[in-house]
Amino acid sequence: MPSADKFPTTINAAVRVLLGLVAVEELAKITQMSEGDLIDLHFGLGQWIRNNFGLWKENQDLLQATGASDPDEASAVIVKALWLRLQDDLPKIH
Repeated sequence: MPSADKFPTTINAAVRVLLGLVAVEELAKITQMSEGDLIDLHFGLGQWIRNNFGLWKENQDLLQATGASDPDEASAVIVKALWLRLQDDLPKIH
């Protein structure tokens, strides 16, 4: 868990932290989710992001980086960014 002085301050930094912390099995599950199903992560991964990335008050830089007006919305932006990164990492079949 990042300390208050080491919170990620950008969406990309937050995604990098998550890629290093979330279990491979969980990342695989997220990869296979549809974009519409990401809301199902609100009380699990989303809550972890809100609590551990300081979105409630300590980390205004990350909150602003997401363009969100509140921590709930900000965590959803970060979850979607993680999902998009995982989608980009999928092998491309031509």
